[in-house]
Amino acid sequence: EVQLVESGGGSVQDGGSLRLSCVASGITSSSNCMGWFRQAPGKEREGVACLSTRGGGTYYADSVKGRFTISQDNAKNTVFLQMDSLKPEDTAMYYCAADHDASREANGVVCVPSLRASDHNYWGQGTQVTVSS
Repeated sequence: EVQLVESGGGSVQDGGSLRLSCVASGITSSSNCMGWFRQAPGKEREGVACLSTRGGGTYYADSVKGRFTISQDNAKNTVFLQMDSLKPEDTAMYYCAADHDASREANGVVCVPSLRASDHNYWGQGTQVTVSS
């Protein structure tokens, strides 16, 4: 069973920093696409950052470029989201998501990092981030 568990959320002042972690279990492949998403009350879920655990590029929403950094520790099956220069508009529930398909990978097809929620088939429960002015 695939499980994603986020941690690291909290409350900070405008301009502060937080580091979110997402530990994945049940995913044995070293090739997965992982993403961070967020959803504020009354708004749609939006992609924030994503990467492939095979390595390569990282991708960000325009609203967080230069402030957020996604990274990975494959040995620990963990993906991080370092969030700096936080703003009140960053307040949301943050979710970790994975695009994982064992049969696709068995056929030698790699995933493509995506900021679209519909491209991810596993989700964590979320961690709340609140930024006050």
